[in-house]
Amino acid sequence: MEGWRVNHKKVERLWREEGLQLLQRHKKRKRLYHKDSSIIRLRPRYPNHIWSIEFVHDKLSNGRPYKMLTVLDEYTREALCVAVKPRMGNQNVLDALYPIFLTHGKPEFLRSDNGPEFVAKAFQTWLTKVGIKPIRIYPGSPWENGYNERFNRTLRREVLNAEWFLTIDQAKTVINKWRRQYSHIRPHQAVNMKPPVPETLSNNGT
Repeated sequence: MEGWRVNHKKVERLWREEGLQLLQRHKKRKRLYHKDSSIIRLRPRYPNHIWSIEFVHDKLSNGRPYKMLTVLDEYTREALCVAVKPRMGNQNVLDALYPIFLTHGKPEFLRSDNGPEFVAKAFQTWLTKVGIKPIRIYPGSPWENGYNERFNRTLRREVLNAEWFLTIDQAKTVINKWRRQYSHIRPHQAVNMKPPVPETLSNNGT
């Protein structure tokens, strides 16, 4: 983050010595096209161009299921929201998006899968009213929502698989503390080893 340059092989060796998991390198998938030659996956070009949303499911320590809605700005990689609730329908999705729009503005496009909450008529009508164009990935092609899929894998590996939550409120607190660290402190390779939204200096200049 401070511009210190080091050979990636040395970092990987130290990472391995500490027992940490190395990221596996995958071959890039070829760009996909519809039959009419239009591109399936629109690439983000600037902040608020494309946001992606998806659900993550988990269980509390007593076996009760709960649901998370994750919202990601695909260009900046900022995790805008992880809404945690026992159940979540299309109205809950809208309730989670309202405060984000007030803080960040609205995206031009909203990418999602074909889940019933996202294809519901009320949700689609609302998107049209506020001027957001929906992008739905092709069925059975989760890699088309790759930015959000990767974030969700990280969330599961670093938080959900590592913690037992007793209550929904406890899950909210821990998950959103981690989300802030993910967006404001952790360096990301995709944005030149800087956080998506770096923490600023305090008001007193210290």
